[in-house]
Amino acid sequence: MEVIRNVVICSRPYDHFGFFGWPSIARQTNGTLVAVTSGLRTEHVCPWGKTVLFRSYDNGLTWTDPEVLNNTPLDDRDAGIISLGGQRLAVTWFTSNTYAYKVEFKDPATGLWDEKHRDMGVVLDTWTDELVNKYFGSWIRVSPDGNYWGETLRAPVGSPHGFIVLKDGRWLYFGKKWPLTQAGLKTRLNHGVPVIAAISADEGKNWEILGEVPNTSNPKDYACEAHVIELDNGELLGAVRIDNPYRTLVTRSKDGGRSWTEMADIGINTAPPHLIRHSSGAIILTYGYRVDPLGERARISFDGGQTFEKEIILRDDAPYGDLGYAASVEMSDGNIFTIYYQVMESENEQCSLQGTIWKL
Repeated sequence: MEVIRNVVICSRPYDHFGFFGWPSIARQTNGTLVAVTSGLRTEHVCPWGKTVLFRSYDNGLTWTDPEVLNNTPLDDRDAGIISLGGQRLAVTWFTSNTYAYKVEFKDPATGLWDEKHRDMGVVLDTWTDELVNKYFGSWIRVSPDGNYWGETLRAPVGSPHGFIVLKDGRWLYFGKKWPLTQAGLKTRLNHGVPVIAAISADEGKNWEILGEVPNTSNPKDYACEAHVIELDNGELLGAVRIDNPYRTLVTRSKDGGRSWTEMADIGINTAPPHLIRHSSGAIILTYGYRVDPLGERARISFDGGQTFEKEIILRDDAPYGDLGYAASVEMSDGNIFTIYYQVMESENEQCSLQGTIWKL
């Protein structure tokens, strides 16, 4: 493995609306790389998150300025992007009720917000139950060319990097079952909500719920933020974030997602995961590494995910632990571009969108 270079996609470290996080990346048939993220926000949890998009026409060396794709009244988070062939793309994301996270900073007696959250409170106080219920959910939009974006479709599953396209053209979405409760996003009350697979034969208009992943034997474990890949033999290999402690486990399905094996530990003590299959046949699993030394890492499998080689360190220089959600794409030259977010130099900065170009 060789790291070729690190790239800054967008960095506004001291801009009030300069926080970018939880990205994904895809490649159009003409070679254009397209990245999406939640950005132009003030912090990790705020009401101003938007789905923003970036393009690279030179294999990830330089990137365009951010384009706003989604800006609902709620916080638009965790964007995924999927190539549908040719120039067609799909984007996924979910919305969050920031009020549930920040209400503790509002005095119930006076109705006033503390000084730090006063500007945010002005926005949150305009959110009605009707508005929140309308926009709260997991969502998909499709573009025929990467420029025009169609209607918003509601999805029954949520995960940071979105669904995958199976060899037969159907969409398989592997992640946390929706609808989640709004309070549960903050308090982890959704422990009983499983990681599931759902399938669509009409590009997201209708979905069939398939099977769910068995939980671990520890009732305190919280499974979420999953990703999946289809193997050459038709099996599905899923990777799942588990909290308590924070780690990645894997699961498999031999019947198209209707049943899944118990999740197995492969020695990754951080998460969440993203999977791709390289043209060489290797499976590449990437993830942020929130244990010292902080950064971004990868694991490679040459046997269909049965075993993974030792960890590959892509970055180990992150100064602060708000990072990761690494996702990868193979470029036209066979090299890999892994995208992620982390601060540039100091924990006092806003998180920047960055990437690493590397090869097996």
